[in-house]
Amino acid sequence: MWHGTAGGIVALTLSLLAVPLLAMAQPRGSIPRVGVLDPGSAPGRSCLTGFRQGLRDLGYVEGQTITLVYRYAEDQSTRLPGLAAELVRLTPDVLWTQSTLAAQAAKQATTTLPIVVGVGSFDAAPGLVESLARPGGNLTGLDLMGTAVLERRLALLKEAVPTIARVAVLVNPTNPAHTERWHTLAAAAQALGVQLQQVEADAPEALEGAFAAMLQGGADALMLSEGSPFSGDLPRILAFAARHRLPTIAGGRSYTTGGVLLGYGTDTYALCQRSAVFVDKILKGAKPADLPVECAHKFELIVNLKTAKALGLTLPPTLLFQANEVIQ
Repeated sequence: MWHGTAGGIVALTLSLLAVPLLAMAQPRGSIPRVGVLDPGSAPGRSCLTGFRQGLRDLGYVEGQTITLVYRYAEDQSTRLPGLAAELVRLTPDVLWTQSTLAAQAAKQATTTLPIVVGVGSFDAAPGLVESLARPGGNLTGLDLMGTAVLERRLALLKEAVPTIARVAVLVNPTNPAHTERWHTLAAAAQALGVQLQQVEADAPEALEGAFAAMLQGGADALMLSEGSPFSGDLPRILAFAARHRLPTIAGGRSYTTGGVLLGYGTDTYALCQRSAVFVDKILKGAKPADLPVECAHKFELIVNLKTAKALGLTLPPTLLFQANEVIQ
């Protein structure tokens, strides 16, 4: 009797000891992981900063309740496919990115992991989703409404400087958001009595050749397209434009505060902040296929009078009246 009871006590004791050991062996509530594929080089950029703020607004604390795994392409678009594949191999719960090129790289890297695009030009890359209302696959996000915005920028540039006749448009030939809209933009230019000169640069080191092409083509104004390699090299581009007295137009606030004459576009910070809601919904069980792509609907015009003065330009009062902000 005694031996049997002792054996039972020992067995019970061992079983009780095993409970915490087993509990320790089980993974604790796993923290969701988001793979971040950024075409730029630093987390201080507007879109990624907005996304991270959006997560904080939703109660996520990076490193505690959510993990972000970063990969930066350093403004080298050719690196995006490899970095996307690298993130996919880490099997995050969601893959977040921004820009059309990065979205395409993510889509090519996986057809199963959910992808959220902070800002992109869905009209320039038809294969990203089946439709804006019903994406149908593993990708969704926010659309910049790019074609209409480019046409409006060109009209604003002509209104600001009615004498311009030839506008150089700096594009990245590997970016479909730049190249797919060319015919539409050319038609808008013709209606305004302006000729367009497409100037290509697919990396920062190609900018000097692009500058030479602008001069050879007789450009008297410059339109910048969003995205690498242009946003990271804005000081170089604007120094060139200032030397040759070229009025410039680009996206919104970050370009104009950097010295571009006119900025017209949507608030990419706000869009990317909104994209955190998509990530949150997916982490809670929603499917990208069922989350409609949201389109930008609020746009702003910002005028840099300091740049206008440096170029010797007097801008029409009608243009200044339209401006949401004037930088003195």
